[in-house]
Amino acid sequence: MKKIIITVFAATSLLLYSTPSFAFSISVGVPFSHSLTGKNTDGSEKKVKSVSGFFIQAGLPLLPGLGIDKYTTKAKDNVFEFETNMYNLFYLLPIPIVNLTFGLGMGTTELKCPAGTFSAQGIAADCSGIYDKGSASQWYASVGIPIIPLFDIHLSYRSVTAKNTKIKSTYCTVDCKGDAAGLDFSGNVMGFGIGFNF
Repeated sequence: MKKIIITVFAATSLLLYSTPSFAFSISVGVPFSHSLTGKNTDGSEKKVKSVSGFFIQAGLPLLPGLGIDKYTTKAKDNVFEFETNMYNLFYLLPIPIVNLTFGLGMGTTELKCPAGTFSAQGIAADCSGIYDKGSASQWYASVGIPIIPLFDIHLSYRSVTAKNTKIKSTYCTVDCKGDAAGLDFSGNVMGFGIGFNF
């Protein structure tokens, strides 16, 4: 009987320790890898030099939380980069031992480059003067491992669809070619973060 009581007490303690019992949670993270699945207009592969930015999300137990992603991805071998901004809804599953989060997001992608990169109608222009912002959407998941009570570290994966960063109609002529259909910045983003539960 004594062994049964000790076993039940130990199992209950572990369950209560591992189960989220907080009123508010917040997490911050950074992207460390961005692979692009979209192709260039000539069919070649888009390559990434670096990615930098942040992910922030906050929520209450048993309710959807809110998050913001903002990061800039630099292309390899040229001056182009693009900025991604996302607004997310996520849900933290109330399970013990690990913190599993699933989310959906919508936002924009914007192509950026130095002034003078393009010469449009005789005027030197940067990318924002030539290309409109494109819409973007994503789904994501993260797995967090509690290190100590109220604190965890987590890895996240984001699958981003962003296929319509289009050249402005003012500059789009027969020379636009594939750009008229929209540049494709779809890809996958990996991130690392920390979470706090209060």
